[in-house]
Amino acid sequence: MAKSKLVKANERIAEGVVGGYKKIEEGVVGGYKKIEKGAMGGFNRIVDQFVDNFLAKEGESVKDARKRLAAEQQAAREKGRQKAEDAGAQARRKAGFES
Repeated sequence: MAKSKLVKANERIAEGVVGGYKKIEEGVVGGYKKIEKGAMGGFNRIVDQFVDNFLAKEGESVKDARKRLAAEQQAAREKGRQKAEDAGAQARRKAGFES
């Protein structure tokens, strides 16, 4: 009988500790998410303003300019990869690994 009282008390304490931990965790994670959302929102506003002022073409919206810039950047990456592959193939041929 005494053991069961101790077990019940231990369970209540464990529930209290776990509940307190969850509240703290939710508060910390929620606070972090708010800070992150605010920081990213501010960053995106600055980026949009920079794109609008310096990178957008005449009559182009910021959204369209960002899409165009992303496509140009992807094309440049692919061109760079192709150059590296070509240089690697040329080096292998020169070293006699490929004919």
